[in-house]
Parts: sequence; C-alpha cells; structure tokens
Amino acid sequence: MKALIKLAAILFALCFAASTLAAADIEANTPGVTALKQSMQARHAQLAGYYASGAVGLTADGLIAVRDANAIPLASRQAANALVAAENQDRNALYAEIAQANGHPEWQGEIRSTFAQRWIQRRQPGWWVQSGGVWTQK
Repeated sequence: MKALIKLAAILFALCFAASTLAAADIEANTPGVTALKQSMQARHAQLAGYYASGAVGLTADGLIAVRDANAIPLASRQAANALVAAENQDRNALYAEIAQANGHPEWQGEIRSTFAQRWIQRRQPGWWVQSGGVWTQK
C-alpha cells in the first residue's frame, strides 16, 4: 500500500511538472529576448557555411560545437571558434531570459531542451547533430 501511495505521489509530481512547463511561453518577447534573437540571426549568415560543410553541428543540449576543425581553413579557425562561442553565449542567455520572462528561472533547463529539440528537427539537410557523443548527419 505504501508503495502504491509513493508511486501515485511521484506520478502526480511528474504530471504537475509537465503541465507547469507546458504553460511556459517559450515565445516570450522581452527586449532582452528580441536583442538575443537579432544577434543570433545576424550571426547565422556567418555560421551557415560551417553548418553546410559539416565543420559545425548542433548538440543535443541546445548549443553548437565545432565538429570537424579540419573542414575549416587554418586561417579561419580562430574566427569560427569565436562565432561558435558567441552563439553559445547568446543561446545560454536566451534560455535564461525566456525562463526569467516566465517568472520561473528554474525552467531554464526545460526551455533549453525544448529549443534543442526544435533546432534539431528544423535543421537543414546535410547538417550534423551530436547526441550521446555521436555525430549523425541529416
């Protein structure tokens, strides 16, 4: 009987957490969110070639990473690494800003996961995704 009550409590907690996150507005439109999205959009034009060549890929945690440094000319590697770092900084800030806009900074991890899934689903043919340490191409 105790096990059944404990199971019911766990299920209730999981359902409550899922329904709470479902109420999150991941399309929150604060000045901070708008600025971050504009910055990321401007940078995307510079990153697109790296995605297409397979040099840079999406990670399962909502960030991007250099997948194949050899696909980047030596003279461009520093600039490519700087682009990846700037993109990841903006992505982390975006997740935090959206969680804050919802009044729940503790939702940042779930918001990150939601965005990661969206970006992976919407990736272009030929782009790479890392999951569990393994890279796969769409």
